[in-house]
Amino acid sequence: MHAVDIIAKKRDGVELSREEIEFFVQGYTRGEIPDYQAAAWLMAVCLRGMTDREIHDLTLTMAYSGDVLDLKDIVPFAVDKHSTGGVGDKVSLVVAPLVAACGLPVAKMTGRGLGFSGGTVDKLESIPGYRADLSVAEFKAQLEEIGIVLTGQSADLAPADRKLYALRDVTATVESIPLIVGSIMSKKLAAGADGIVLDVKMGNGAFMKTLEDAEALAQAMVHLGGQAGRRVVALISDMNQPLGWAVGNALEVREAINTLHEGGPADLREHCLVVAAEMLALGNKATDTSEALTLASETLASGAAWRKFRELVEAQGGDVRYVDEPARLPQARLIEPVPAPRGGYLVSVNAAEVGKAVVELGGGREEINDPIDHSVGVLVHHKVGDSVQKGTPLFTVHANDETKLAAARERVLAAHTFSDTPVQQLPLFYRRVAG
Repeated sequence: MHAVDIIAKKRDGVELSREEIEFFVQGYTRGEIPDYQAAAWLMAVCLRGMTDREIHDLTLTMAYSGDVLDLKDIVPFAVDKHSTGGVGDKVSLVVAPLVAACGLPVAKMTGRGLGFSGGTVDKLESIPGYRADLSVAEFKAQLEEIGIVLTGQSADLAPADRKLYALRDVTATVESIPLIVGSIMSKKLAAGADGIVLDVKMGNGAFMKTLEDAEALAQAMVHLGGQAGRRVVALISDMNQPLGWAVGNALEVREAINTLHEGGPADLREHCLVVAAEMLALGNKATDTSEALTLASETLASGAAWRKFRELVEAQGGDVRYVDEPARLPQARLIEPVPAPRGGYLVSVNAAEVGKAVVELGGGREEINDPIDHSVGVLVHHKVGDSVQKGTPLFTVHANDETKLAAARERVLAAHTFSDTPVQQLPLFYRRVAG
């Protein structure tokens, strides 16, 4: 077989065999196929799509490109959750310790930022010393000891996805259902969780722009998870505005800490409780999601979720002084509140534009090896449907460069639109998809 023939075949819309998919993915993972050929193949998949059988073969090939964990010797049932990527989405920082504090082990392998969406690993690395590169042995030992792991992809787990994920980020091949399914589900299968809750984002700040596309993605992942013997539920949630107020790594960590102390934005807190309830129900910690929601709310109120988050940070080498005193976290040199240019009702806060502004500030990657500035970001102060007075703070930019601050100010300002008449608030969730 030859890589160029496989690229041409997919370019022409022809279904690839399992052997061809394995040859290409394994060859790229081993370094035998160069980035430029892999980028061409990704673009062909992005444009031509894949059949259900191809997606299944791609996912399993990526999952079995490294170790696939069996956690049964450690815990009887482990859960995980995954977001398809959003702006201001720091849900894992709250939900993982919350669920673990309820006595349900959480085994989570998470990713870095992709396009204009932030990554959980990047956020956690705002905490000095936090290790997101645990080995398989460390992953299992920590899960057994404290019931929670929140780490990036190790060299041993789904290495094919780790390489393809980074390449997709810089080759405009993020928005593809087959590639998203393969990336997410290969990580989930490799990490060994028995129950998985998928937070599928929909809207201008998501990779799926329409409810129809989001539902197609959700159904594909739920179906594939069922084929692999996992219990999977997907929630389709709104991403037509940032989730919470904070967008940017250290800013989002602070907001997650506030939420764990029962503060923070109401939309983020409610979102986290709903996702946690689904995980608890999958793990049989409650008879239904209503009972699970009560359990999650009581656990958050008790402070147990906060203590579990602190335990997680300490276990993975993070300096807990930075979570005990969030003011220690990286802070930008320039902080500028931007006033509302007019009064009225807020029609939109375009999440994609806010996310792109944060990337341009240095909070995300424009090239594959770009460093991250954990201190920069944007705080939005209003939600769609809010009544805003002219001259009151609309958002605040955190920056370390005057030119970048000015560019972010203009982009985020343009992301806000107003109406003289009342506007309906956006829902948090649209649909639930289960096997």
